[in-house]
Amino acid sequence: MKLNNLKPAAGSTHSRRRLGRGPGSGLGGTSTRGHKGAKARSGYKKKIGFEGGQMPLQRRLPKFGFKNINRVEYQVVNLSSIQKLAENGLEKVTIEDMVVAGLVSSKGLVKILGNGTLTAKVEVVANAFSKSAEEAIQNVGGTATKL
Repeated sequence: MKLNNLKPAAGSTHSRRRLGRGPGSGLGGTSTRGHKGAKARSGYKKKIGFEGGQMPLQRRLPKFGFKNINRVEYQVVNLSSIQKLAENGLEKVTIEDMVVAGLVSSKGLVKILGNGTLTAKVEVVANAFSKSAEEAIQNVGGTATKL
């Protein structure tokens, strides 16, 4: 077997249908396009979502809600995660420390939430704090610093 002897398996390839090549081909005349109408013309292009004159789905469904362009998205970190970082010997937990620990990505803002318990006295630096988180940090003698 050599590269110049290779052929596809029998029956695995087909010659393409050659439209509009005369009546003897069986595909002449209208060339499988039928008679008249937009689809028979050259340059026909269906609009996106067009359903043949039926009311399109995007117009049948009701509209609701809106996107607030001023919304601020936070990456959240719980107090239980801060406690684990403090157990590893950190006295000041910054966003960089959270990124290194894999809790948040370096892009975006960070908010500390009050889930879990905090027993270590630790200084936490973040973009935002929930009320419960801020109270919990201050109750154990730590500080919550907003950037």
